[in-house]
Amino acid sequence: MKYWRETCAVAQRILIELWRRQRSLLFWSIFPITVLFLNGLIMAEQAELSTAEAFQRAAPTTLVGAALFFSCLGGSVATVVSEREQHMLKRLFISPLGGISYFLGIFLAHSCIGTGQGLVVYTIAAFLGARFQGSVLLGVLIIFLSIIAYVGVGFFLGTQLARRTEDVNALVGTFGVPLLILGGAFLPTALFPEQLLEIAKFNPIYHMNEA
Repeated sequence: MKYWRETCAVAQRILIELWRRQRSLLFWSIFPITVLFLNGLIMAEQAELSTAEAFQRAAPTTLVGAALFFSCLGGSVATVVSEREQHMLKRLFISPLGGISYFLGIFLAHSCIGTGQGLVVYTIAAFLGARFQGSVLLGVLIIFLSIIAYVGVGFFLGTQLARRTEDVNALVGTFGVPLLILGGAFLPTALFPEQLLEIAKFNPIYHMNEA
């Protein structure tokens, strides 16, 4: 019960702060919509697919490969760095709040954001005719595990490597963009040469998209 109260308090504080700024939430809504339309239109044209089938294929990679990456990984890095610069981390860690509760709070906050992005992406895709088959529970589990992975990596980068706000973009760009391309977030892995495909199999994002 103690951990749950602390986790909810951290998550609530992060979400309230984001709601006050609103720009981050707006951009995290616009970004997946833009990527979804780009991926869907490119697939429809190049693979000669119907609009419904193209957006059906584009939706999962847009959400797991691109949207969750920037909101959950980039967002968690930015959260940790921002709180360090505002000296909030020192205050938190001299309080009774445990490190586990702090991490779980960040995870819960970004899970809410990721859930919102998922609803936006799949609602738009369904509106354009996409039909999704398979187990809903397994799909939710994959998204849940992806958020855990992204927040975990983001928490590590934010606490160990990023010291200033300027470091956030450099870290996300250095680690993120190559991993996203190699994971099939922007290009279908069917276009990869055989050697590159073998390398891609070591990339967690590749397996998230394939799942």
